[in-house]
Amino acid sequence: MTNTEQQELEKKALEQFMSGKSLFGKDGAFAPMLKSFIEKALEAEMDSHLSDSERSKGNKRNGKSRKTIKSNEGTFELEVPTDRQSSFE
Repeated sequence: MTNTEQQELEKKALEQFMSGKSLFGKDGAFAPMLKSFIEKALEAEMDSHLSDSERSKGNKRNGKSRKTIKSNEGTFELEVPTDRQSSFE
């Protein structure tokens, strides 16, 4: 998510909050914010997973897969990083 997209979501969340609309659900501002947070956390976990010892075994990043997540904030797709040896969970 770019900085501009983040600012737009924050603006949408503030507008929804000020107008009394729900921040949750299909049209709420929290679902895309949650998606962005989870994807960033998964990227950080992958960085940690691919330690020097993992890399010395030939393991490295290998694109991304899509997973559908259902939450109280709505249903959305995550892009989950994958590694060559499929050992990242």
